[in-house]
Amino acid sequence: MEKELKVAALRNGTVIDHIPAVKLFQVVSILQLKNSHYPITIGNNLESKHIGTKGIIKIADRILSDDETGKIALIAPNATINIIKEYKVVEKRPLVPADEVHDLVYCANPVCITNHQPVPTNFYVLKEDGQVKLKCRYCEREFLREEIKLKKK
Repeated sequence: MEKELKVAALRNGTVIDHIPAVKLFQVVSILQLKNSHYPITIGNNLESKHIGTKGIIKIADRILSDDETGKIALIAPNATINIIKEYKVVEKRPLVPADEVHDLVYCANPVCITNHQPVPTNFYVLKEDGQVKLKCRYCEREFLREEIKLKKK
């Protein structure tokens, strides 16, 4: 069986793979890639045996911080992070949600002060029974990962 390379190989940098296709541009937003000066390759709606269609992001000459990967974990928990050096994977990072998230998502509570005043949002990330929830620091409302709505950056 012949294997076809859909996206060019990366010499050095970070590859974020197995992003659900519908979440790809949320990951692009979280990482603020539209403002990046690093070479970036983005592929979407690529065939995946595990999730149907997937997205992939390759960022040349840049290693993501734990804070960045923690944010990605909130919306694409099964994505993979690979660190590449000289065309070889030298590290596979697990995606672990951050403990807190600042000014990244909206509060799901329509009467929360953060939805009516110029107050940056702040959430505690709760990890219970395999579920990830966000808890607003201001109104204390908890909501599930599926309810996350990212702020426009």
